[in-house]
Amino acid sequence: MMTLVVVPTYNERENLVGLAQAILAVDHVLDVLVVDDNSPDGTGSLAESLAQETSRLHVLHRPAKHGLGTAYLAGFRHALARNYSCVVEMDADLSHDPADLPRLLAPIRSGAADLTLGSRWVSGGGTRNWPLWRQLLSRGGSWYARTILGVGVRDLTGGYKCFHRRVLESLDLAAVRSSGYSFQIELTSRALRAGFRVQEIPIIFTERLHGRSKISWGIVAEAVGAVWRLRCAPLSPPVARDPGERSSLAPRGSRH
Repeated sequence: MMTLVVVPTYNERENLVGLAQAILAVDHVLDVLVVDDNSPDGTGSLAESLAQETSRLHVLHRPAKHGLGTAYLAGFRHALARNYSCVVEMDADLSHDPADLPRLLAPIRSGAADLTLGSRWVSGGGTRNWPLWRQLLSRGGSWYARTILGVGVRDLTGGYKCFHRRVLESLDLAAVRSSGYSFQIELTSRALRAGFRVQEIPIIFTERLHGRSKISWGIVAEAVGAVWRLRCAPLSPPVARDPGERSSLAPRGSRH
């Protein structure tokens, strides 16, 4: 099953080469799509250089920083247009270990799950080099979201996940309004409500070594409000497509 790993970037030049090499080394059926938001540090240019070295890495350039959620939605559209069977969300800062990809993909490939989540808060999962306040924020956010939404998923805010294409084809992606933490909550919530099978896979999340975290209190506040929006009005108005997207991806044939 051909798989596209979507990696949004903004000022991730120090991490990109190592991450791309590690992902591509895992399995020959994995491709990488870098979705760069015009990074001032030249991440986009570096990604283009890497794309010249391998046909398995591609770049989608956006004119400005439009948010994590819209970056993933752009990546999803590209994956669906090119007939990938699986689509992975993955951070660019090496917090998500590429070595965990086979475990995330296995339930999808076997037909046991439609969506897998790299989970920090199930048995065997955890974090490394996180301060106590980050752990409390993440645990508390997931508890809050699953309580309000009435779901059993332990780690609703995690950003390391794998979708079978049928999930993305079935969900109304144009209606997704969230970004940041709330984007992760919304996608998983929509998948559960649509009846898809969701499985949590334990991972160890490692704090980034280079660059700065993109988390902000504004992102946290958005997530708090978004949970109630999802509970009360799950069908949201469509979001406009991002302006100015351009891609180095060539059309692909069937990749099942």
